[in-house]
Amino acid sequence: MKKISIVVPLALDRNLEILESFNQYNDEIDLIVEKGTNPSENRNRGIKKAKTELVAFLNAHSILTGNWAREVKKFFKDHPEIDIVGGPQLTLRNDPIFERSSGYALSSIFGAGEVRYRYKIREINLNANEKHLTSANLICRKNVLNKIKFDENLWPGEDPKFISDAINAGFKVAYSPDIVVYHKRRSGFKKFFKQIFNYGFTRTKKEKFFETLKKPSFLAPSCFFIYLAILPTLIFISGFFIIPLFIYLIFNIFFSILEISKNKDFKALFLLPFLFFSIHFSYGIGFLFGLLSKRMYSNIQ
Repeated sequence: MKKISIVVPLALDRNLEILESFNQYNDEIDLIVEKGTNPSENRNRGIKKAKTELVAFLNAHSILTGNWAREVKKFFKDHPEIDIVGGPQLTLRNDPIFERSSGYALSSIFGAGEVRYRYKIREINLNANEKHLTSANLICRKNVLNKIKFDENLWPGEDPKFISDAINAGFKVAYSPDIVVYHKRRSGFKKFFKQIFNYGFTRTKKEKFFETLKKPSFLAPSCFFIYLAILPTLIFISGFFIIPLFIYLIFNIFFSILEISKNKDFKALFLLPFLFFSIHFSYGIGFLFGLLSKRMYSNIQ
């Protein structure tokens, strides 16, 4: 198997940090960088320029590991039945404490539920889906891209839709723990909150509400937000309504301690409870805003 084309969408105000890890791959990779304000358009333009059998998608701030290309080629050789594969996007151990802590939160079952697989090394899965992969580390056979493109009207959330569209078209998707990249996280609460809010907001554009009902983990944050919003009224009815909040706080503290113990990073204890809450609150409110805006748009139409 020859070279791999890597398509990197680059925002106009971003640096191409991924270049730092490309020097080791001069003879194995064709790098295609597409600048613009729409990541999906950028990727689709890059697809047209790719001439190789395998086309990968990474972000401008992804960092390739030394064996990434070898593991990609090995996987497709060992699994000819698979059309798309991806792997985890991990957090660097020497990143600042906020970025490390947000990585711990995203890789926790309490923080991110089933989508935690995107952020940690797990066992191989030859029947993967959008919960396991993102376009920060995604490789496709070229025949997939002849049929499936990134939705240019959707961002963020275009990569889960791309994966779902591919599965619906009959392509096989896998997760490999050996195909690893490192990824830069958001550098503060404001950027982190906005990122997760946008994930919730665009979930309503990706699929119909009744389709989301089949995936209750995506609805739980919205239920949590609604509960917090009406809690002051509920307390007037009965003090027992505050019990779910106490249960949530106990789980929050428990999983915060669990994550700092697993990662041996005790400084994270001062951030993790707030990061867990930020994920649940911002995704919940983002999803509800998405539903509201969708309803308002349909009424105008």
